[in-house]
Amino acid sequence: MVATNTVIYENLVAFRLPNGGLTDEQFFEFCQLNGQLRIERSGEGQIVIMPPTGSLTGSYNSEFTIELGIWNRKHKLGRTFDSSTGFKLPSGADYSPDAAWVSNEKWNALTKEEKMRFAPVVPEFIAEIRSPNDNLNYLKDKMEEFMAFGARLAWLIDPQKRRTIVYQEDGEIHTFPFEHTLEGGAVLPGFTVNLDAIFVE
Repeated sequence: MVATNTVIYENLVAFRLPNGGLTDEQFFEFCQLNGQLRIERSGEGQIVIMPPTGSLTGSYNSEFTIELGIWNRKHKLGRTFDSSTGFKLPSGADYSPDAAWVSNEKWNALTKEEKMRFAPVVPEFIAEIRSPNDNLNYLKDKMEEFMAFGARLAWLIDPQKRRTIVYQEDGEIHTFPFEHTLEGGAVLPGFTVNLDAIFVE
């Protein structure tokens, strides 16, 4: 029997803690003490615990992060972040996208203390790479929440279906096959990636 404060999304479990849950400080410490897990928190206070990804998904994450990092090192327009980085949204949610990019303007506006924890900043770009066990609806909801709070571009990459769902700041959502070359546009000028070429088994 599942407790009323627990929500199950197919293979993903989210739960609420009693008495208002954890403070930001307590949640950060909880994540540090459980570094082998990927832990997120929704704006409603639900704690979501996910296991480490499989090796193939981890390889995909690495390849994509490398591509983004190479572009950023060349253009020096901001900072790139991997899947272990948490960001605090205005809703109170703490999310860790698989890859993210924050402009220098936003990053430099943060204090050193904010940079050391889950920075209260919405990345201009995020990417999620769906693993075989990831719940698609949860990922879509997360992408939409990032966009609602100021992200300008988001890519939901689905290796199982060899497609990418692209969320744009004008509200449009498009789906492209892996054969299509993705472009960063005005958000990531000059950044292009062909997932069909780098996501190989």
